Amino acid sequence: MTRLSSAFSRGPSLVCFITAGDGDTAANLGALVEGGADVIELGMPFTDPMADGPAIQKANLRSLGAGTTTADIFSMAAAFRARHPQVPLVLMGYANPMTIRGADWFAAQCVKAGVDGVICVDIPPEEDPELGPALRGAGVALIRLATPTTDAARLPAVLDGSSGFLYYVSVAGITGMQQAAIGTIDANVSRIKQSTDLPIAVGFGVRTPEQAAEIAKLADGVVVGSALVELVGEHGKAAPGPLRDLTKALADAVHGAR
Repeated sequence: MTRLSSAFSRGPSLVCFITAGDGDTAANLGALVEGGADVIELGMPFTDPMADGPAIQKANLRSLGAGTTTADIFSMAAAFRARHPQVPLVLMGYANPMTIRGADWFAAQCVKAGVDGVICVDIPPEEDPELGPALRGAGVALIRLATPTTDAARLPAVLDGSSGFLYYVSVAGITGMQQAAIGTIDANVSRIKQSTDLPIAVGFGVRTPEQAAEIAKLADGVVVGSALVELVGEHGKAAPGPLRDLTKALADAVHGAR
């Protein structure tokens, strides 16, 4: 059993996102774990994060402004793995930083750093001759995204080669700006579950424990990003305390649905 499958086997799981290099990443990651996050997503900063709203855009700029490199991110990941050997760690980002040195190089670095999975936002499955095969060949989960517009005709392509979990983007928009109606989430998650045994984690627009609790009754996981990233932007080096508190409230809400 992998770290990801183990996390989701316990019931609805909380997936928490922060941006690498924004604030004290090691302390912020530790706060998420202490608060009860089941899976960690570490964002790879990029100059053109097309799927992200203002909170994560600003975090990307803060991180890049501080000089964060891909090598730094893998160092952060390796240090996290040494401190937290059982907590799944997923890198989330965009194609350019993942492929500029070659997909095989990137996959090998993921293995070396103890990364469990990768979410690449801007490579559709129909245009993925390199990254997906390299990750699968290295034993790293390729976590794909489905959206409200992923219909029955396209869903098989999204699921083909996917592993770890399926990230269901609950809105046709960017991160942190809106939330889908719970009825829409229920209908789409139920529809997708008819085609896959992968755990389904729902994200984009989840900000409060109340929202997280509702979604945890319908899905296998709840992803929270922008609300946590905003705390880093607001508190800077003092962010670990607020991050821990919000994560605990979210984790209690999600785990209450188990």
